[in-house]
Amino acid sequence: MHRPDDFDKLINRNNEQLQKLHEIVREAMHEQELITQNLLHPPEETLSTGQKISDKVARFGGSWKFIISFGIILALWIGYNSLALTKDQFDPYPFILMNLVLSCIAALQAPIIMMSQNRQEEKDRMRSENDYLVNLKAELEIRSLHQKIDLLLEEQNKTLYDIQKQQYDLLLELNRKLDHLNQKIGKP
Repeated sequence: MHRPDDFDKLINRNNEQLQKLHEIVREAMHEQELITQNLLHPPEETLSTGQKISDKVARFGGSWKFIISFGIILALWIGYNSLALTKDQFDPYPFILMNLVLSCIAALQAPIIMMSQNRQEEKDRMRSENDYLVNLKAELEIRSLHQKIDLLLEEQNKTLYDIQKQQYDLLLELNRKLDHLNQKIGKP
């Protein structure tokens, strides 16, 4: 005959399985927190003076502030040299000095902007590598969770089977006792 202790053991085993599942979820959440913190607060990069300057030049050279101010300076340059008296003009038409200045600015600005773009490209590459590693870790975690859940389901199925077996045995025992009682009182 089965005792209430057997049922208590089954219930305790089921509770232990639930505790394992809660612990797995807690660990997964803690690991995810660490990854999130690392992505939200990446280590600060140290920049050389040249890199800082190239970033500032690229930032200013690619802004509307630069385009508008440069347009105003060119308009003033052309206007002054076109309207001023011939003796006061420092760069008469065809504005050879202005072309020289523009060529020098373009020649200097282009490599500086390219340096900044190269650094930005390196940052983007590192971000994409981080994204890849996070995705890979997520995939591995999902596989691990699938395995753990499969194991827990397997254990729960075994527990359910054991409970059903005990219930069946109890029903058989009750049926035997009823048959025995019916025989004593004379009912078929």
